[in-house]
Amino acid sequence: MNAPKEAVIRMYAAREEIYPREIKGWYASLRWACVWLTQLLFYGLPWIELHGRQAVLFDLASRKFYLFGLVLWPQDFIYLAALLILCAYGLFLVTAVAGRVWCGFACPQTVYTEIFLWIERKFEGARSARIRLDRQPWTVEKIARKGGKHAAWGLVALWTGFTFVGYFTPVRSLGGGIASFGLGPWETFWVLFYALATYGNAGWLREQVCKYMCPYARFQSAMFDKDTLIVTYDTKRGEPRSPRMGSSGAGDCIDCSMCVQVCPTGIDIRKGLQYECIGCAACVDACNSVMDKINRPRGLIRYATENAITDKLLPAQVRQRVLRPRVMIYTTVLAILGIAMVASLALRNPLKLDVIRDRGSMGREVEDGMIENVYRLQLMNTTEEPQRLRITVDGIASSRVVDEDVVEIAAASTRAFPVRVRIAAGDGKPGSNRIAFTLASEQSVALQVTEEAAFIVPK
Repeated sequence: MNAPKEAVIRMYAAREEIYPREIKGWYASLRWACVWLTQLLFYGLPWIELHGRQAVLFDLASRKFYLFGLVLWPQDFIYLAALLILCAYGLFLVTAVAGRVWCGFACPQTVYTEIFLWIERKFEGARSARIRLDRQPWTVEKIARKGGKHAAWGLVALWTGFTFVGYFTPVRSLGGGIASFGLGPWETFWVLFYALATYGNAGWLREQVCKYMCPYARFQSAMFDKDTLIVTYDTKRGEPRSPRMGSSGAGDCIDCSMCVQVCPTGIDIRKGLQYECIGCAACVDACNSVMDKINRPRGLIRYATENAITDKLLPAQVRQRVLRPRVMIYTTVLAILGIAMVASLALRNPLKLDVIRDRGSMGREVEDGMIENVYRLQLMNTTEEPQRLRITVDGIASSRVVDEDVVEIAAASTRAFPVRVRIAAGDGKPGSNRIAFTLASEQSVALQVTEEAAFIVPK
């Protein structure tokens, strides 16, 4: 008697290879416009120069961030935090209005997947040709096609990694280091790391990043409501499906599966909204092209809201529902934060001063009974111009700077220097007295900085 076979329980489903069909249409053109725009910005910005240096550079070694005409230091970290909050609220606002439109058109994963799919089609052909090629045994032609594709992927990935590191290391010196085989270990590591991430995510993982690795797909539903624009299938119009056009009682859907074949995540939008849907609207273009061929109205699959589908709302009514409380709150918070950040940057003092009193000497008597304190001034110039600054001291009537009262500092740099301050005998009370250092630019009357300090008079 044969023993019963043990049942095999799989804890996860094996990945099914997805071969997205190429589709042309309004949304496909918009998606490629986003690809061109984002990549021209990403690849082009490091090569733009301003004031004799790279316009956009996050110089971690020098602890300076250059953003066109703006120089930010570690003390300006609050602006980075504000920028991240602005981006988060911007994403919330866009999601509340139009769903995962960011994922479908501008997300780096989507953009690079589009680029890598375009390369794949050039080497391996259209969808059906790619499926046949993968099922064929290995031949010289298959090796050549696959090898050429992966070589092209590798070049794009390496250029992407090089560009990414070029935002943290001056891109021209980085290119020179590669040309002379003198690239440092850290630069080499990060170029290869980012290249490998691009190659793996866009070439191999693709939809798995969107479905399993991206946290946005998991919490996006919390920002959706019945008036959020999403890619949706009009069930009332499309059902029941029939491959025979004009059949009695049949809907407009002819069950051609084109919407599934073009989907980059491999879902069937006719089953309703799914978290895997990235809102790229490829299925909209595919369905519209089919509707044109069978002489039926477009829009069987379209961008619409749940209320628009169930209540048959007109486009004007859908637009009226955009300005709902959730959207207004996001917009208001975004506007307040944006205005506050811009105003803060505009009013920001480009000179920063830190005064440290010499703790080794609490205050001492010098010639003529004068009292002297020694300080260390740490000065930061965040402007793009060198500054010549005059030092003055206030707070005690006879206070004055003993040494040179003029200091020079280079553009976008820091400088520390000692300063001795004296007061006349009898001025100031015994113990701690408040004084203030003022550094004023000789080139610009409005450019100055003041910092308080303590002046110690011996008891």
